[in-house]
Amino acid sequence: MEKYVLEACVDSVESALAAWEGGATRLELCSDLIVGGTTPSPCLFREIRSYVETRIHVLIRPRFGDFCYTDYETKVMEEEIQMFCELGAEGIVVGALEPDGALDMEKMERFVRAAKGRWVTLHRAFDVCRDPYQSLNDAERLGVSCVLTSGQKNNALEGKELLRDLNKRAEGRIQILAGGGIDAETIEKLYDTTKITAYHMSGKIVLDSPMKYRRGKVSMGLPGFSEYEMFRTSKEKVEDARKILESLK
Repeated sequence: MEKYVLEACVDSVESALAAWEGGATRLELCSDLIVGGTTPSPCLFREIRSYVETRIHVLIRPRFGDFCYTDYETKVMEEEIQMFCELGAEGIVVGALEPDGALDMEKMERFVRAAKGRWVTLHRAFDVCRDPYQSLNDAERLGVSCVLTSGQKNNALEGKELLRDLNKRAEGRIQILAGGGIDAETIEKLYDTTKITAYHMSGKIVLDSPMKYRRGKVSMGLPGFSEYEMFRTSKEKVEDARKILESLK
């Protein structure tokens, strides 16, 4: 069994390379990290796969917003899971909820089946479910490998008590992956309380666009997002987190 897991969430080749070089033990590949991530393109997966040797788990999320999916969206998600598995992804990251906040067992069962035995992470849909303890039991019953969670708070430090309880209940049968505001400093604090050894981080920094000419007052997307800033994973932030994890007793 691995002593620790350091998963880096990336949405570009540049970020994937930085995370790998910084010592991430696996990658969660997505697009549109600025809105919490959506399903990446197969071309992006293939390009990253050609450079990095670590495990790649692919996020399957058709859109920004809630996790209550239509039949059309569900069919697309199933086919994308099958496609990325055929491309060589070692795992998938997915989640679906019922309108009442329960885990959608029928859809999740379809997703697990489409993964054909590969690693399945239940993502932070878990953090907006109605009953985290029931959803943990349901996920385990479905054969889900891992639950990514901030402890149903905006960040993992705020959710540390629930994270501790979930880790105790899981008893190693299903991995509890702590995410939300993770860096070297928070890992130390969380480990003391939760004893969790699996962490999910973006390690992002904001880079200024190389564009010199900039047209003001024109927005290409959501108001408040600048077209002249880019999120990228910092190799140094991943390295710092890795060093802390290596020192855990």
